[in-house]
Amino acid sequence: MDEKGNKSKNENGQEKTTLRITGMTCAACSGAVERSLRKLEGVDFAAVNLATETALVVHGKDVTWEDLQKAVEKVGYGVSDELPEEIDRVRYLNSRRNLVLALAVTVPLMVLMLFHMAGYHLPWFPALELAAAGFVVFYVGRGSIKGAWIAVTHFHTNMDTLISVGAASAWATTLLHVLGVPIASFGSIGAMIVALHISGRFIESSLRDKAAKEIKNLLKLRAVEARAVIDGKEIRVPIEAVVKGMTIKVGPGDRVPVDGEVLSGRSSVDESMITGEPIPVLKEKGASVTGGSSNLTGEMLMTVTRTGEDTFLSKMVSLVQEAQGSKIPIQALADAVTRVFVPVVTALAVTAGVLWYFFFDRFYPLVSSAKAYLPWVLVTESRLSFAVFVFVATMVIACPCALGLATPMALVAGTGLATKRGLLIRNAEAIQTTKDIGVVLMDKTGTMTEGNPSVTFHNLSPEDLAAAAAIEKNSGHPLAKAITASAGEDLPVVEDMEEIAGKGVSGVVNGTRYEVGKPASYDAYSGYLEAGKTVVEVDREGVSAGFFAIEDRIRDDSPAAVEGMKALGLLPVMVTGDNEVTARAVARQVGITEVLSGVRPEDKLDIVRTYQAQGKKVLMIGDGINDAAALKGADIGMAIGSGMDLAIDSADIVVMSGGITKALESIKISERTFKVITRNLFWAFLYNIIAIPVAMAGLLHPAIAETAMAFSSISVVLNSLTIRKGEI
Repeated sequence: MDEKGNKSKNENGQEKTTLRITGMTCAACSGAVERSLRKLEGVDFAAVNLATETALVVHGKDVTWEDLQKAVEKVGYGVSDELPEEIDRVRYLNSRRNLVLALAVTVPLMVLMLFHMAGYHLPWFPALELAAAGFVVFYVGRGSIKGAWIAVTHFHTNMDTLISVGAASAWATTLLHVLGVPIASFGSIGAMIVALHISGRFIESSLRDKAAKEIKNLLKLRAVEARAVIDGKEIRVPIEAVVKGMTIKVGPGDRVPVDGEVLSGRSSVDESMITGEPIPVLKEKGASVTGGSSNLTGEMLMTVTRTGEDTFLSKMVSLVQEAQGSKIPIQALADAVTRVFVPVVTALAVTAGVLWYFFFDRFYPLVSSAKAYLPWVLVTESRLSFAVFVFVATMVIACPCALGLATPMALVAGTGLATKRGLLIRNAEAIQTTKDIGVVLMDKTGTMTEGNPSVTFHNLSPEDLAAAAAIEKNSGHPLAKAITASAGEDLPVVEDMEEIAGKGVSGVVNGTRYEVGKPASYDAYSGYLEAGKTVVEVDREGVSAGFFAIEDRIRDDSPAAVEGMKALGLLPVMVTGDNEVTARAVARQVGITEVLSGVRPEDKLDIVRTYQAQGKKVLMIGDGINDAAALKGADIGMAIGSGMDLAIDSADIVVMSGGITKALESIKISERTFKVITRNLFWAFLYNIIAIPVAMAGLLHPAIAETAMAFSSISVVLNSLTIRKGEI
């Protein structure tokens, strides 16, 4: 974790920085920041998320944090290096104070205004209205005025522009009225606009924080200190001082501070916030532990293996923030609209006001006839009063916030739900694509099986067994660990080792060359293969020395997952490098009928392309090592792994715990999230298409307009929160 934002690198060596942006109030603000960042030389990509108030920037090594800060400040906004929790706390306290002040002044003012309108004329009311409304508009609402001023002085407009101009225009009518100009006084309406706006933003902010609960919970898992054991003494040190190789003590009830390996002790550890699995995991000597998990029962000593931004939790937080900050294709239309929204609405408001001023006598009788049905329609003989009334209503009814929040709020809720379910969505576009999947390609070992194979039989001599185990110890293949574990710890030295993907490994041990891999012929092993076991043959100087029979248990959820895929109309296909007999034996157990066996890693991508050529969207599920090319080439790549072995660089979605059932969950989350996004955008567009013409026609009171505008933003957030409800 960099002291000034989150930093990481992608597979191309580019740096990715996450910034906390301050001062944004609407989609127009986030759009201005995003455009400024993208114009910076050396920046390849930038996405600003209004919902989480963050910016994700992909850039070259020459671009510094200070360069990014200047680009943000260039358009009037700020970058904070404070902790998100502290920023949120200060923002909450300020907004609560402003809300109390606004309501304390506006509510009595509105009561007096109603008395005044009912005929109980108070001679001192205009002066009181001028002072009280001025206090609310220019002091309590100074944040909006500041935001509008920043936007105007940096040659763009935002939501604050609409609110500030509308409220100030309403207050100005009171000033003119006090000065003797024959115009209706709308000062109280100006105060009401600001009060309603602040109320709406307070509610919206609270709901947005609730929608982002999962990422906030992840941030809370980060430890601030650790109990280091140095020279036999226990010392509490800041987490920043913890280094790789240090010995840390973790007691019952403690949070594991960083990633490490257990040196001694035995305990149950709760990893639910990281993996989504509620059952505690037993940890003892040699087991890996993940920072952020909770130690439940015993005391453990652990050695630190990863710190800072290299820890699993830091990477996980970074990836979730990256996914929440990225954009999906459906958002393009909303972005295009919000870029021109405020200038267009301002022009419409001015046009409506001017037209009403000049054509008041012709059109007002039509509007006044609606008074019986719409009691808030202004009754006046002053063309100037009605023109201002229409101008203010049109300014405050418009709502680019609903459009700007429609997609990012749903993404925040969707990716948060996925994280809670043990799914890490790296690429937000997967939210839109996963629902359209037609074919699911699945590797066998470590995907449909548990990925913990064990040797059930071998006929090797002790010398050949030790040689084979020594060679396999240096291999990254899933079966290698099982072969290595079948021998003792005292293994010979291997020279001239070579590994050929899809075939096996070879090496020289004590002057003798061994080859460990696929048999040239499976004829002699039919009994093992039909039982679903994998056979690995060992050759010594080109002559067979024996073989291993290896079994990898099928995951408990695999048969149900395959059945679920079929129920959704998907075609499940097994793609494995194992032999056909073993592959079909496993396929029968899980319910798969289409099997492609004996496939080399480089051929899996061709299989993906074949299905894509048939017009089908392909989801590839693998362990992310031999399947890397296929994971990249598929429409959606899903890597199944655990801990720091996650194949995050190749996959769009990473399964932190569990099996192929997670593919079904990801599809359902995608469908639910995309449905909410389209619903959000539909209602946001419909609201503005209907509301703006009604306001221009003089049929909408500014107070009702502001209430409707606030409700439109709140409804988008509330609708997004429904993603997290119900079963997956």
